[in-house]
Amino acid sequence: MAQREELSRFLKAARAKLAPADVGLPAGERRRTRGLRREEVATLAGMSVTWYTWFEQGREVQLSAPMLERLSRTLRLSPNEREFLFALAQHRPPPLATRRDETIHAGTQHLMDSLSIPALVIVEDWTVIGWNRLVSRAFRDYSQMPRDQRNLFRILMLNPRYRADPDKFRDMCRRLIARFKWDYSRTSQPDVFEGIIADMMEQSEFFRQYWQESEIMAHFEDTNIADMPGVGEIMFRHTSYAIEEAPGQRLLLFAPLDDVSATRLAQLVAEADAVCA
Repeated sequence: MAQREELSRFLKAARAKLAPADVGLPAGERRRTRGLRREEVATLAGMSVTWYTWFEQGREVQLSAPMLERLSRTLRLSPNEREFLFALAQHRPPPLATRRDETIHAGTQHLMDSLSIPALVIVEDWTVIGWNRLVSRAFRDYSQMPRDQRNLFRILMLNPRYRADPDKFRDMCRRLIARFKWDYSRTSQPDVFEGIIADMMEQSEFFRQYWQESEIMAHFEDTNIADMPGVGEIMFRHTSYAIEEAPGQRLLLFAPLDDVSATRLAQLVAEADAVCA
């Protein structure tokens, strides 16, 4: 009940912040209270006035995700306010924002640059948009690649360097595709994913096989090996984390799996430091 009361307060406050002119309505006669009227919000959001009134009053009515999206736009909610509305109304996060955020925020880049392990950032279609210097040293230099060649899913599925061990490659493909399916189910831009899917159907036999299966992974975590000339093989365990300030972005971290790998990574860090010095 307390959350319903908070939802009611939140909607009233959001409505009160908007003047008729803000949403293209004439000012009309003098108003006793500031902000939009309930019937104006309902009309602009394409909702029944009675339904919106009950919702704002905190009654047990349920609005669909599309209705909440229209209400968010009508009330000019910020991304954080939109997420707050969904959390109170549906007890779950909203769908990913339709506007892709491909800006690496200064705090994210500073975090990656301060780490002594490889780290990179991908957007929801798995395109790499940010990385630190150890990624360039251990894996590949994304700065030398145009954006349309930086899709990590395509790279991992199609690059011959990952096929040295056929069994490990097959297992990696199975897990990658299970995670890619999960991301496809949640994307706000299915056309981007469908372009990748069409390409992979033509280019990868493993994709054609595993895409037909039902396995789904909501979180991808695995190990991989980087063979570094002059250093040797480094075994990494990687995992990913959502970046709160940038919906749709994920931070991938690669940590050494054992003591030998940690020692070799430290050597790699020292070499990178020497180059930058």
